[in-house]
Amino acid sequence: MSTSDHGRAARFYADLLGWEIDGDRFLLDGRPVAGIAPSRPDRPEGWLTYLAAPDLEYTIERVQAAYGRVLVRPEERPGARSAVVADSSGAIFGLWQAAGFAGAQLRGEPGTMAWSDLLTDGVGQATAFYGSVFGWSLTHEFGSGEWLTEAHDSVAGLITGRYDFRWQPSFQVADCPELVDHVARLGGRVMAGPVEMGLGKYVEIVDPLGSPFAITAPVYRPVELSVAYNNVTGMELTYGG
Repeated sequence: MSTSDHGRAARFYADLLGWEIDGDRFLLDGRPVAGIAPSRPDRPEGWLTYLAAPDLEYTIERVQAAYGRVLVRPEERPGARSAVVADSSGAIFGLWQAAGFAGAQLRGEPGTMAWSDLLTDGVGQATAFYGSVFGWSLTHEFGSGEWLTEAHDSVAGLITGRYDFRWQPSFQVADCPELVDHVARLGGRVMAGPVEMGLGKYVEIVDPLGSPFAITAPVYRPVELSVAYNNVTGMELTYGG
């Protein structure tokens, strides 16, 4: 994230998500899970979603061909090269070409990046842009929008019905209601939720410096499996889990 108040932002996320600060990185259990940097005139303050770009210059060409814009030209970073661009509707995101450092090194546990959602009402425009640049397609398999790669791997989500066009990160937590109470004590605000979205509970938050983000907690649902193992008698076993 980019912030004008490094100390305040660091304290908020450390208290909320259990992070530590090491230079320009947020750490969890000693491993990088997010980044933090001073705000700059050429990029927005707040969280910035980065998408992998194995060939940075080629991806920038694809962005421009799909009517997107380049906001920050390629820069050298420790272990990577990056750029900042906007899609055809103005939603800003980063491009990341790894050169030894691929980014977050922990996933799938509380305090780590769970997901990133594109907030837009221009679904057709977004589908054309991200399909052209990254080869993504859009599905609604779990009741909410989900972006898939050409290999049908899930990479991001889609949320409609908003007045703005932006990318929003979501961080995994163990329990949404508990964290919601903690947000107010730390000076943040809950903007929406908790609501069930896809396979989890989801809450949208604004931190004390005005930067929006979200938290999500997996919802565990019991699954019943009926197995017919004797075609002669028709006996069945039902497992609840």
